[in-house]
Amino acid sequence: MTDRHHLLVHGATFAAVGDRGDISGVRGGSRPDGLFVRDARHLSRWQLTVDGAVPEVLTPVTDGDTASCVLVPRGGRQEPPAHTLFREQAVEDGSFVESLRVTSNRPAPTTLRLALTVDADFTDQFELRADHRTYVKAGAVRSREVLPDGIEFTYRRAEWRSCTTITADPAPDAVEETGTGARRLVWTVDLGPHATAELVLRVIARPHGDRRARRVPRDPAAVTRRLKALEAAFMEGVAFPAGRPELAAACARGLADLAALQVPARGPDGEDLRVPAAGAPWFLTLLGRDALLTALFTLPYRAGPAAGTLLALAATQAREGGTEPVAQPGKIVHELRHGELAHFGQVPFRRYYGSVDATPLFLVLLGAYVEHTGDTHLARRLQPHARAAVGWMLDHGGLTSRGYLVYRADRGGLANQNWKDSPGAICSADGSRPTGPVMAAGAQGYAYDALRRTAWLARTAWADEVYAALLEQAAADLRDRFQRDFWMPEHDFPALALDGAGRRVDALASDAGHLLWSGLLDKEYGEQVGRRLLQPDFFSGWGVRTLAAGQPAYHPLSYHRGSVWPHDNAVIALGLARYGLHDEAREIARGLVDAAAASGHRLPEVLAGYGRDVHGEPVPYPHACVREARSAAAPLALLTAVGGV
Repeated sequence: MTDRHHLLVHGATFAAVGDRGDISGVRGGSRPDGLFVRDARHLSRWQLTVDGAVPEVLTPVTDGDTASCVLVPRGGRQEPPAHTLFREQAVEDGSFVESLRVTSNRPAPTTLRLALTVDADFTDQFELRADHRTYVKAGAVRSREVLPDGIEFTYRRAEWRSCTTITADPAPDAVEETGTGARRLVWTVDLGPHATAELVLRVIARPHGDRRARRVPRDPAAVTRRLKALEAAFMEGVAFPAGRPELAAACARGLADLAALQVPARGPDGEDLRVPAAGAPWFLTLLGRDALLTALFTLPYRAGPAAGTLLALAATQAREGGTEPVAQPGKIVHELRHGELAHFGQVPFRRYYGSVDATPLFLVLLGAYVEHTGDTHLARRLQPHARAAVGWMLDHGGLTSRGYLVYRADRGGLANQNWKDSPGAICSADGSRPTGPVMAAGAQGYAYDALRRTAWLARTAWADEVYAALLEQAAADLRDRFQRDFWMPEHDFPALALDGAGRRVDALASDAGHLLWSGLLDKEYGEQVGRRLLQPDFFSGWGVRTLAAGQPAYHPLSYHRGSVWPHDNAVIALGLARYGLHDEAREIARGLVDAAAASGHRLPEVLAGYGRDVHGEPVPYPHACVREARSAAAPLALLTAVGGV
C-alpha cells in the first residue's frame, strides 16, 4: 500500500510525511513530499532504516499538530519484534524537529545500527506539480558540508542562495555518501535489557533573503506546546454555540487551522503582519481573494485577520509604472510567491494581479471592517488605496466602458480570473467556453457591494458627500443593467457570465448565490434564485454544486464544474439569510457540518459532487488542499448565517 501524506503546518512552513514519518523525495502527483518553506523544498529525503532494513508500520502517522508513529522490525508471530521505534515530528516557522526513541524488547543487551538518509534538493513547488513543465536553471550549484553534529546543504544560482542545516543530539557516528547526492547519518546504538535510547534531530531552513533569527526547536513536545498556545490565543473570546455541538466543533477546528495558516507579510509602512495563507500544500502564501473572503467570514468573531489582510494588500496594490503581469493602477494583488522560479521570472506569480474580484472584495472588507469595529482611523489611512481601487473598477476594470467588470485570458497566467479560475470553469450548459472578454456574474455582485460600502465610507469617514453620491449612482446603475442583461427568463435564473459580445453564458451555476450575498438581485429574483439552489440538481446533500447536475458540462469530479466548495456554500448561506430564506440557509449549514463531522470536523477545500443518496459519506476531491483558509473559516460564516451573530 502506498503511504498516505500527512501535513504538518505552521506559518509559511509545512512538512508532508508518509505513514512511517519518512520523506521519499517523489516528484509530481497530487501531493508534494518534503519539508517546504516559502515555496522551496528544504528536505527531499528523510528515510530511516534499522540494521539496513526499512521498519514496518505498527501505528501509522496520524494527522494533528504532531506526527507520531510506531515502527517495528520486520518479523512474524514466531519472532516478536526485538525493538520498537517511536517517532514524533513537528514543524515550526522555518524548522522541523524529530524525536526518535528506540526501546529494546529483549532481556539481554543489543546493538543497533540506525541510519537516516537525508537530502535537500531545493526544488521549487511549481516544479513538483503534475503539469509536465520543465524549468531551466542554468548555473545552479548544490553543495554539502559535514558538520560536527550533522550536515548542511546549500543551493546557489546567481544571487539566489538557500540552505538547510541538519543537526543531531547525540551527533552521528558517521556521515556516509550514498552515490545519489544524498547523505546517510549513522548511529551505533547500544541498548541494555529493555532500555531506551533517544535521538533528537533538528532541521533549520533558511530560504533566500530570509535572515531572521530562528528559534532552534528543542523537541516536538515543546513545539506542540507553543502551537497549542497560538491556537488558544486565536480562539480567545469566540463563543461557540452550545445548542449546535457539531457546528461548534467545526468552528473550533477551523479556528485552530487558521491559527496555523497565518503567514508573515508587510504593511504599507513596513510593519510586520500576519495574514491567512490560502492553503496547504500548494498555496501556503498570500492570495488576495482567499485572504479577503477568509477575513470576511471571521470578521464577526475576530477582526485581526481583516485588519492585517487590508494592510498587506494595500502595501502590494498595483501602482503607476508597475511591471508585474496584468498589473494596472489600483488593482489588488491576486498571488504572491517567494520561490526561485518567481524570483527569476520563470513563473509570473512573484506579484501576480490576475484577479477580477480581489479589488472589489478589498473594498467590501474595508467597509465591513469599519462598520463592525468603528475603526475610522484605518478607514482614513487606507482612503487613498480605496479610491485607487474604485478607480481601477471604473477605468481599467471596465465598469465605465463596458458596464461591467471584465477580464481577459492571460497568456502564461490564468485563463479565468474570477474565483472559478480553472481553464474550463466558465462555460455554457453544453460545456463550450465563451470567446473574447468575460464578464463573470459573481464579480458584478462584489462590485455592487463595493460601490455601496465605499459610498458609506465616503459619507461617514471621509466627509465626501459628492463622492458618496457618485458611487451610489454607479451602484444603482449596475444593478439595473445586471438584471436586464444577465437574467435568463427561460430559467428564472441569472447567467454565469456574458461573453465578449454580450451573449449570456447559460450554465446554471452556484455563482448566483454570491449575488444574494452582495444584494445585487431584487427581492423577487433573489428568492427565486435562493430556492432554486436547494433543488436536488444543485444541492447534493453536502452542499450546493458549482454546476447543477444534468447539464452536459457537469462532472462530479471536476474542480469547478460540479464539485462542492465549502467557502462557496458559506457565501450562499449568508446570501440566503440576507434574503430571509432561513430554512434554506440552515439546510446548507446542516449539509456542510455533516461533511465536516465525517473528517474530524475539518472541511476540505472541495468535495466531489456526488449526492448523499449515491454515497452515504462525502466523497473527497482527489487534488484538494488538505488545509484551506476559506474552508476553515466557512463554519464561522455558517454560524453567522444561522443566527450566531
